[in-house]
Amino acid sequence: MVTAKPLPEELSKLPFTIYQARALGVAPKRLRAKDVVGAGRLIRAHTGRDVSLIERARVLCAATPDAWVSHETAAIFFDLGLPPWLGQEPCVHLSKPHGLPRVRRAGIIGHRVRVISGEVVEIDGIRVSGPARTWLDLAHQLPLRYLVAMGDQLIRNPRPELEFRSLPLAYKDGLRLLIRQHPNMKGVEKARLALDEMRVGSDSFPETFLRLALLDAHLPEPELQLRLDPDNPWSPEADLGYRKHRIAVQYDGAHHRSREQQSRDNRRDEFFISAGWSYFKPNADDLANGFQELIGRIRRARRP
Repeated sequence: MVTAKPLPEELSKLPFTIYQARALGVAPKRLRAKDVVGAGRLIRAHTGRDVSLIERARVLCAATPDAWVSHETAAIFFDLGLPPWLGQEPCVHLSKPHGLPRVRRAGIIGHRVRVISGEVVEIDGIRVSGPARTWLDLAHQLPLRYLVAMGDQLIRNPRPELEFRSLPLAYKDGLRLLIRQHPNMKGVEKARLALDEMRVGSDSFPETFLRLALLDAHLPEPELQLRLDPDNPWSPEADLGYRKHRIAVQYDGAHHRSREQQSRDNRRDEFFISAGWSYFKPNADDLANGFQELIGRIRRARRP
């Protein structure tokens, strides 16, 4: 039995194009060995190895000149969050400038868009719509509250100790300019409405949905990232609340499941409760019913 010659290190783990292999001196016969399989026109992958969405996006971009990752795939790339009915198909969304033909290739959903310089960025060798442009691209298909929630993710202040960045992905002024630059784009009016509802301080989709539910119930705008002692930067903080009424709300999401996080949560909870605050911890069940029961409890707590 003849053992196939090892591929160059650059091709040994990830999918690659025939052009990349040819540039590295790989013979056409080597690409017909049993450890390599076709993964689309001019693309090869390694037999039996699962390929992530980002890896597929990388090689499809390399095989598709003038294209970049966009729409749902870009939202996944930047971890912006998507509704449960989007982002599930294995296809990669690729865009090209409006004057070029749409990408037509198996495994790709192609788009033709008008772009302005700076809206497409390069991350780790992959061309991709920037976070702000991705938000605008998805405006026409996202329900308004999801568009607000994704926008909140763009403008929130990151936690550098967890995210390896110290600046927001976008600012409201920049998003406002982006909307003005694309007045005829599908979904732009919805994006303008979403921008008015976006707030810095909603750190997750459920937090945004909770804030919007409070407003829909004609309750006042809550304070976000509410510190027990506003003059002490080390004071415990809740997701949102009403300082005047000493009401604090902390959404109990999946990231609160670790033992270490639960210990921190318990200490924070004790601080608010011992200080005499009404303290609420909604969860996914409350989210599922639109926070209706929680809203009733908050109304009662606001009464003198």
